[in-house]
Amino acid sequence: MNGIILINKEKGCTSHDVVYKVKKLTNSKVGHTGTLDPNATGVLPLLIGEATKISKYLINHDKEYEVVLELGKKTSTADVEGEVIEEKEVPAKSLEEQYVKEIFKTFIGKQEQTPPIYSAIKINGKKLYEYARKGQEVKLEPRQIEIYDIELLNINKTEKQISFRVQCSKGTYIRSLCEDIAEKLGTVGLMKELKRTVVGDFKIENAITVEELKEKIENKDYSCIISIEEIFKHNNRIDLNTQDYSKYVNGVKLDIENCKITEFDVTRRNVKEETQKNNLTDETCRIYLDNKFIGLGIVSENKLKRDLIIQD
Repeated sequence: MNGIILINKEKGCTSHDVVYKVKKLTNSKVGHTGTLDPNATGVLPLLIGEATKISKYLINHDKEYEVVLELGKKTSTADVEGEVIEEKEVPAKSLEEQYVKEIFKTFIGKQEQTPPIYSAIKINGKKLYEYARKGQEVKLEPRQIEIYDIELLNINKTEKQISFRVQCSKGTYIRSLCEDIAEKLGTVGLMKELKRTVVGDFKIENAITVEELKEKIENKDYSCIISIEEIFKHNNRIDLNTQDYSKYVNGVKLDIENCKITEFDVTRRNVKEETQKNNLTDETCRIYLDNKFIGLGIVSENKLKRDLIIQD
């Protein structure tokens, strides 16, 4: 079994719990492109079988989340799981729609963000949360992230909660974002709820729960598996003949002038036979033999070199 399965992770289980269950269900090697906190829900793309080889192409995908920010309390973990370490009055203005929208605007764009101490980032070979659990202090270096958009969804003045949708780059910590937003609103805050709705091109409406996956597999319904070929459908295609294929799999770089290339026109979202082969530079391409997808190659300086060979 090879491909990607989009799991809609439920609250209360770790990403590793999900990987373990799916591994047993599929009887295959299983990997992921990034974890979700146990208290979070939403899209968790799982790589099955040969698809575990393509993780390096997927880990940098942008994300979209739906978030509930609760104002007035700060915890040790920046979410509801931690110990309350500070309480602060919530100004009435911080729950006014127009003011909240203005504050949101200030977060759009590239910026530096300090990750929460309870996170899986490694420093000197240890994860940050390992230091935190032992009460050890460690210097947290800010990291470059980008917020593309923040959309206000709802304000619950009674519960002092703000719901919003955020589109952001890889490496953005929503718990830290919640604390930073609360600070600009003149108070403290924590992440009450988190649902990941989009990872790259993967959307939550196409995700299924582990129980739903179990039922599908029992019924031999594999329609939920996205093929590796489908993932890279927008990449240029190169067809090899038998002679070139033998060289290619043995690591010989091929002159792309002798390759049949079908270029994907991203601007028009269609396929065309390409003639300007010199335009292909440092680009990942789909590789085919006898009209069968066999893996991925890299075109650089008019040469095609092997990257990944996908086996059935």
